[in-house]
Amino acid sequence: MPTIADMQSQIEIYSTMGALSGRMADAARANDWDQLVQLEKSVRMLRFSLEALPAANDLLSSAEIELKRSLIQKILDDDAEVRRHTEPRMEHLRQFLGARRQHRRIEKAYASPL
Repeated sequence: MPTIADMQSQIEIYSTMGALSGRMADAARANDWDQLVQLEKSVRMLRFSLEALPAANDLLSSAEIELKRSLIQKILDDDAEVRRHTEPRMEHLRQFLGARRQHRRIEKAYASPL
């Protein structure tokens, strides 16, 4: 059975994830892809620890439920901001890699035998 400590830990984890997601959005806006990747790894580890905790919203007060809801909303909003900056970059990379693959196929097709 979940305890009050589990719920406090859950809120602390969401709070830390919220702070990290804000830093991820800042890194995405600054095109700091290395920092973004490192922060994402930290958030992923927190998500795993959160999943290991038992769910027990029935132990939360209405204020704690609202805090949890607002933290989750902040994380989702930050995620949308990160995607707004990363998706165009990912599309550019897909096009670049696709063009490189096609160029190699053409070179291979027209390479003169030695």
